[in-house]
Amino acid sequence: MRATVTVPATAANLGPGFDVFGLALDMLNRVTIDTSGRPGVTWGGEGGGELPVDGSDMVSATIERIAARMGLEPPAYSLHGENEVPLERGLGSSSAATVAGVVAASLLLELGWERDPWSVFAAAAEIEGHPDNAAPACFGGFTIALPDGFVRRRDPHPDLRPVVIVPAVRLATTEARAALPAEIARADAVFNIAHAALAAEAFTDDPTLLQRALHDRLHEDLRIELAGMRDVADALRSARIPFCVSGAGPTLLAFEQDGDPNVSEELLGLSGGARILRPSIRQEGFTVVHDG
Repeated sequence: MRATVTVPATAANLGPGFDVFGLALDMLNRVTIDTSGRPGVTWGGEGGGELPVDGSDMVSATIERIAARMGLEPPAYSLHGENEVPLERGLGSSSAATVAGVVAASLLLELGWERDPWSVFAAAAEIEGHPDNAAPACFGGFTIALPDGFVRRRDPHPDLRPVVIVPAVRLATTEARAALPAEIARADAVFNIAHAALAAEAFTDDPTLLQRALHDRLHEDLRIELAGMRDVADALRSARIPFCVSGAGPTLLAFEQDGDPNVSEELLGLSGGARILRPSIRQEGFTVVHDG
C-alpha cells in the first residue's frame, strides 16, 4: 500500500474568534506512506533539515498512538514528508502533522477513517488539543469549532485575498498561550463576542467588513509584542489593511482589498528573512491519493 496524505495550513483565532475560528490556506504538507518501502522517515521542504527521522516526529508518534489505542500493530512502512507549512509560525504545522498522522494510521490499520472527516477531526483534536486548527485541516474553508467538538463549516467569500506575513522568528504555541492572562474583563469579553459575530459575516458574506471586524482584546496585542511584530502591525493599521494574528503567531494574516495599498516589504519595513506569501483559500481539508 502506498498513499499520499495532503493537509492544508490553517490560520486559527482570526482575531476575535479566539480558540474557535479557523481558515484553511492552500499551503500544503504531503506525507507519503509506503508499506513496500524501506522502513524509515525522511523530510523535505520546511523543516527538512531539522525534523526528527527516528520516528519521534508528530506524524509517526500519532500513528503509534492510534495503533496503541486500537490495540493493533501497524505494518512496517516508510514515511516521507514534503512540507510547505513553516514550523512554529502560527500556521497549523502541528495540526497538519497530527491530521496526517491520524489519516496515515487509518490507512495502515485499515480503519476507514480517511473516508470520514469527522472521525479524523475527533481524533486529531483530542491528540493535538486545538480544534480551531484541526477543523479547517479536516473540512477546509472557514470553520467554527466549539469546545464540545461541534463544528460548523462555511464557504469563505470568493473575494477574500489573504496575505501571509511570516517573520523569521519562531514562537511556540505553549509560550504564546502562557503569556495570556488567566482572567479578562467583562467589557473585553463583550467586545470580542461582538466583533467575532461580525467577523463570521465578513469571512463568509461581506469581506468589506473585515476592517471593522478584525479587532481583539484577548490575545493579539500580547502576541504581537511577544513576536516583535509591533512595527509591522502598526504599518498595516496605518494603511488600513485588515489583519489578524494567525494562530498563536508570530505570523500575521492580512487581507488585501480594492482601494487599499498592496502588502509589500517596503510598506511594512520588513527585513531579516521575513516572507510575504499569497496563498489562496483552501476549500477542502485533507485528501488521500492512493498510488497502486
